Amino acid sequence: MAPSGTTSSLLDPTPGLDDLATTPRAVDQLLAEAREGWRRLPAHLAALALVGGGLLVDIRPEAQRRAEGEPVGAITIERNVLEWRLDPTSPDRLPVVTDHELVVVVICSQGYASSLAVASLRQLGLSRATDVIGGFEAWHQAGLPSRFHSSGPTELAPVADPGVDAGRLGEVRR
Repeated sequence: MAPSGTTSSLLDPTPGLDDLATTPRAVDQLLAEAREGWRRLPAHLAALALVGGGLLVDIRPEAQRRAEGEPVGAITIERNVLEWRLDPTSPDRLPVVTDHELVVVVICSQGYASSLAVASLRQLGLSRATDVIGGFEAWHQAGLPSRFHSSGPTELAPVADPGVDAGRLGEVRR
């Protein structure tokens, strides 16, 4: 054991603290626990939530969005500031975030990081937060409107579901 006062001893588990903080778990277990208690949305239903006034929030870093493309109508809030931008009580929140009842649909690349982000948002009281099953990959594969950068395709992907009005997908309150 390291001498008292060293960095190692400062980081040793403190008896009596939450066992979850010190019990090793696999990331798959952490993900499964994070997803308990809410309904995740397939891409086409996520698009409908956006049309209905919800926020589609892309949490991927800029390099990933440039390489993969972006869902039309999404706002970008990178993961490192997500809670501050979406907490209705935060002085750093987005102006559109006025209460805890806002529908927030989080999207990442494949639907893993978004689930962990939603778990955090739900802990803040955003009870209508969810994520997209399969992430942007599923969004794009469903033929939902997508924007690509110069290094990728230059056209908007067509809307596969005629029930989704692509023109309205971009009308998210910002």
